[in-house]
Amino acid sequence: MRNLLRRSFSGIIYVLIFISSILFSKESYLFLIAIFGFLSIWEFSKIIKFKGYISYLLFALILFLCYQRQDSFAVVGILIITIISSLFLIKSLITKKEISFSDDRNKLGLMLRYLIFSMTFLALLPFYKGSYNPELIIGVLILIWVNDSFALLVGKNFGKRKLFVSVSPRKTQEGFIGGLVFSLLAAYFISKYYTILSTGNWMIVSVIVSVIGTLGDLVESKYKRFANVKDSGSLMPGHGGILDRLDSLLFASPFVYLFINYII
Repeated sequence: MRNLLRRSFSGIIYVLIFISSILFSKESYLFLIAIFGFLSIWEFSKIIKFKGYISYLLFALILFLCYQRQDSFAVVGILIITIISSLFLIKSLITKKEISFSDDRNKLGLMLRYLIFSMTFLALLPFYKGSYNPELIIGVLILIWVNDSFALLVGKNFGKRKLFVSVSPRKTQEGFIGGLVFSLLAAYFISKYYTILSTGNWMIVSVIVSVIGTLGDLVESKYKRFANVKDSGSLMPGHGGILDRLDSLLFASPFVYLFINYII
C-alpha cells in the first residue's frame, strides 16, 4: 500500500508538471523537454557506461538548431536517421541480437540515434503547420497513458501468453492487444475535442503510439537487462527514472512526427 501511494503521488506530480508546462507556453514546454533530455542522457549514460559531457552539449545544440530551422533539410535528414535507427533497434529486439559496445564512439553514436534525436522530435511534436498546438502533444500523451494503463490492467487480469519474455517477463500479448484497443477508443473520443486531426488520423496515431511505444519500452528494457539494472534511475519513487517514464513516448515521437508532418 505504501509503495502504491508513493507511485500514485509521484505519477500525479509528473502528469501535472507535464500538462502545466504544455499549456503555459511553448517556451515552458521546450524547457521541460530540455530538462527531461538532460536527465535521460544522465540515466542512459549510466546504463551504457558512457562518460563525458559531449552528449549534453550535442543535445542542447541539436535541439536549438532544429527548433530554429524546423523546415530545413537537416531536420528531415535527422528524422530519416532516427527512423532507420529505430527500425534497426526493433529488428535487433525481434531477432534477439546481443547488445555490445566496442568503444565510446559507438556509445556516443547510440546516444545520438536512440536518445538525443528522438528527444528532439518529442520537443518538435506540438509544432504543427507553423504554430504551437498544445492539444496535439496532450492527445499523444493521453494515448500513451491509456495504452500503458490498460496494457497493464488487461495483462494482469487476463494475460497468459508472453510478449517478449526474454526482455520483459511481465508483458503479455493480451495486455498489448488490450492497450491497443483502449488506445483506439481513446483516439475516437480525443478527436471529438481536439479537431486538429481527423478521427481517422487520430486513430492511426493511436496505433503508432501503441505499437511503436510498446516496442520502445521493450528496447529500453533490453538495455537495462544488459546492464543488469531494474530501473534507469530513482528520480520518480515507485516508477524508476525519467527514462523509464518516457521510453514509449520517446521512441514513438519520431514516427508520429513523420506521420503528421509528411504523410497526412
